[in-house]
Amino acid sequence: MELRTYWKIILRRWWLTAAPVLVVAVYLAAAYTPPPTAYQVVMRFAAGTAPVGPSADYDRYYPWLASEYIANGLADVAVTGAFAQAVSDRLAAEGLDIPAPAIQGGIVSDNAQSILVIYLTWPDAAQIVPLAEAVAAELTTNGAAYFPQLQGAAPAARLLDPPAPRPLPPGLRDQLLGPVVKIGLAVVVGVGLAFLWHYLDPAVRESSELEQLGLPVLAEIPRRAVRVGKN
Repeated sequence: MELRTYWKIILRRWWLTAAPVLVVAVYLAAAYTPPPTAYQVVMRFAAGTAPVGPSADYDRYYPWLASEYIANGLADVAVTGAFAQAVSDRLAAEGLDIPAPAIQGGIVSDNAQSILVIYLTWPDAAQIVPLAEAVAAELTTNGAAYFPQLQGAAPAARLLDPPAPRPLPPGLRDQLLGPVVKIGLAVVVGVGLAFLWHYLDPAVRESSELEQLGLPVLAEIPRRAVRVGKN
């Protein structure tokens, strides 16, 4: 079957194809609500330890190199389940119950040399500040719990940016993705109904359908009357 044949089937029953789309469009217009606004906190930490050597000034290259390793290591730690559970336990002690999997899903980390960056995204404006403070407290006071090399050393991270949440309005993709998917599925359903109707319809509308059955076509009656000119 050629593509133009499919197109004829769809055009012949265009109303059946358009009906699901129209129903979904009316439903979306009546019930659609935009995605909620999320909130984000960006915190930067200076990572490092006190120089170790004969003197505080001995070969400063190695302390700076170690600080980069620490920033990179803490960035990896911050997105683990163990870290999220520790933050959840801190919040529980303060009377705020937030499960660890939700915390883990809201944290994205990065590092630029000796600077550790934590991106915390959360849907609740009232919870994001205490949550960010718990994340900062875990990083600045409990680094040795994740790296034995830091046991007995000074805090490995120092908070540079206090938690300052800012709203993140939903992007155009988030706003349109749901409606576009629903309308796309409605189009697929409509086209499927049109082809199903065509499959179940016993009527013959074109001579090619008879020829496919092995029946010769001797003549056709035109859709419109043909005027024959007088000689």
